[in-house]
Amino acid sequence: MTQQKSEWKADLVIIGGGVGGCAAALAACRLGKTVLLTEETARIGGQLTSQLVPPDEHPWIEQFGCTETYRQFRNAIRRYYRDHLPLNAKARSNQRLNPGNGNVSRLCHDPRIALHVLETMLFPYVHSGLLTIRTECRAVSAEVEGDRIRAVTVRDAAGNAYACTAPYFLDATECGDLLALSGTEYITGAESQRDTGEPHAVPGAAEPQNMQGITYCFAVDYEAGEDHTIAKPERYDFWRQYKPSFWPDRLLSWTGVKPSTLEPVKYSLFREQGSFPLFHYRQITDPALYDQAADAVPRAVTVVNWPQNDYWLGSIIDVSEAEKERNLYDAKQLSLSLLYWMQTEAPRHDGGCGYPGLRVRHDVAGTADGMAMYPYVRESRRIQAEFTVLEQHISTDFRQGKPAETFPDSVGIGCYRIDLHPSTGGNNYIDISSLPFQIPLGSLLPVRMDNLIPACKNIGTTHITNGCYRLHPAEWNIGESAGALVAYALNKDIAPRAVRSEQQHLEAYQRLLQQIGIELQWPSTRPV
Repeated sequence: MTQQKSEWKADLVIIGGGVGGCAAALAACRLGKTVLLTEETARIGGQLTSQLVPPDEHPWIEQFGCTETYRQFRNAIRRYYRDHLPLNAKARSNQRLNPGNGNVSRLCHDPRIALHVLETMLFPYVHSGLLTIRTECRAVSAEVEGDRIRAVTVRDAAGNAYACTAPYFLDATECGDLLALSGTEYITGAESQRDTGEPHAVPGAAEPQNMQGITYCFAVDYEAGEDHTIAKPERYDFWRQYKPSFWPDRLLSWTGVKPSTLEPVKYSLFREQGSFPLFHYRQITDPALYDQAADAVPRAVTVVNWPQNDYWLGSIIDVSEAEKERNLYDAKQLSLSLLYWMQTEAPRHDGGCGYPGLRVRHDVAGTADGMAMYPYVRESRRIQAEFTVLEQHISTDFRQGKPAETFPDSVGIGCYRIDLHPSTGGNNYIDISSLPFQIPLGSLLPVRMDNLIPACKNIGTTHITNGCYRLHPAEWNIGESAGALVAYALNKDIAPRAVRSEQQHLEAYQRLLQQIGIELQWPSTRPV
């Protein structure tokens, strides 16, 4: 007997509860729409939570360059630390508190606090009935009629299937899964120079399976004299000896490369003369900020999202399920092997080997093995869009002293260097200066599908420009603008692409974005 599917209905179905998905839900609910948000892991928040990635941001984030709700999120993180944790007086009074004092971000913080803040921001709409959140639900199929999605089937952890129906669907998955399920036209991997004219695109033919590596992040603390050594990972012998052809040493070593120049760099675990201290790079908890007389002073905690655990030996997009699972397994084995190597064999500055006092923080990750619930995926499927952002629009070198391209259909702004990690095609870093940029509405509009909108790093960018549009504040802005676009289209009973093609609607929609706190252009700034 065929199992009957239950049906979930809303004005908007968002598949994927990452940064963009949460921001989209917030925007649509603020504008009075009912929203169903599904997420395949146990945590909404994506990069910030299930992937354990502190926010990568631009130099002006404290003054401008993000949406009002993203700023509310940042402020709420700091407020949580002040109101609920035993900080010392100096830390409590610091208006620009960096809870972990990591140097990758001005707001290195525990992902569990990010989850709490996101849930708190969304809860008024859950409470009112406008928003339904379903975690541990994965999209498995889509029913499509012509150029419209009619329903998306999701399956929960118990195997129950639900048909999600709505006038509009947002793809906020980490890999652009709904694009593939719905037959929406998309691009993967590296475009060719002859296709895009980009100086850093690949010569010759396009390489659809050439994508940035993924990373299974994990959190650790450290206590000298303790032994928290894990069991030897199954693939440790392979990873222990693995040396990429483009790397100056074995991957599991204290040697890497400077991304912008590819010159060798010496790393260390902690601060040592002449080396880059990795523990402090993504540190999310700093005991020095706490009242030392308090009952619970935490240990220093860092997130291991380092060059040594970027995995690029295979893709998880558009490959067989068996190959995908094999690459996910290998990526996790690399991270476990890095941990084991650090605990047992890593050279120490005192001449010894190993830091057995490194303890994996299962509680921070929320998993039995201590690895993140989901790998950090830097590069998704990307829609074939009405407009695609190219390197020529934003590259500092290409623009030759001019600002980034001005887009009259701007729906937001972002800024980050063009930062591509080593890829499955065997390419090293591509790390080049870019200019503060705008997000064009045309990059959110598929060339054909009428009721699907991308809401994260699956917009109309290229392999190259994805490298700076993929970061936290930009993804939040993309999701928020996508949610507002659906609300506007529903209110006016028009297609989203008409918002771009009809000037009066474009202007009205942009006014709406500004009213809800989305900046559409940059003040005068410098490259990054």
